[in-house]
Amino acid sequence: MNADINGININYIDKGEGSAVLLLQGWGTSVELYSAVIDKMAEKYRVLAPDLPGFGASAEPPEPWHVDDYADFVLAFCAKLGIERCIIFAHSFGGRVTLKLMAREALPLTVDKIILTGAAGIRHEPSETAKKKAAAYQRGKKFLSSAPMKALFPNALENLRNKHGSADYKAASPMMRQVLVNTVNEDLAPLLPKCTPETLLIWGRNDDAAPYEDGQRMEREMPDAGLVTIEGAGHFAFLEQQYLFLRVLSSFLGIELD
Repeated sequence: MNADINGININYIDKGEGSAVLLLQGWGTSVELYSAVIDKMAEKYRVLAPDLPGFGASAEPPEPWHVDDYADFVLAFCAKLGIERCIIFAHSFGGRVTLKLMAREALPLTVDKIILTGAAGIRHEPSETAKKKAAAYQRGKKFLSSAPMKALFPNALENLRNKHGSADYKAASPMMRQVLVNTVNEDLAPLLPKCTPETLLIWGRNDDAAPYEDGQRMEREMPDAGLVTIEGAGHFAFLEQQYLFLRVLSSFLGIELD
């Protein structure tokens, strides 16, 4: 399905009947990646899963957004579809958006429960090696940004960015690269105590994108959170240990087990 949300063409899935579940995806993914999760939740709920602006089949935002802009989008999406109450399921980047939503004053959306898996948002102090690499990158960037160097070596700056950028950065468009920089540099850990709904945290023990310690910290600092650990899984636990993940999810949401 498609909808125009504030002038942005949005692709979304609307499946099932009942109380609403809003699925917020991870960075750079398409909602089709979550098909097994969507199908399971749709056995009891109406699942709404938009490709966030710049992801999947949705158009990019009109300017380099911050996480707050994505939170505004989610509220506009819910208003467009008449959703006033929901459960939130969020993975990775979707966790950032969820934390921002829960920190809003007078949120025009009632959130009954939250499921977070591999949720991002806690910023970690870089290692000394990482700091040195970042400093070297900044020196190189400054040098290659000068007019003479741009004229002599027009591709050098982009090559430097590709060499030092993360996999997400390299795969992103120019617009979404700016969005990525805006979002990853914001530490949302201070917002954890404001995430008050009953929250299920499902974490792969081997998650190298949102470390397992992040899940443990969320469990400690969120008022009503419980952590379930999935051994042998990483950042995409819902794919890597799908059977176990869906059983945990079903138990939390009151969905009849197969």
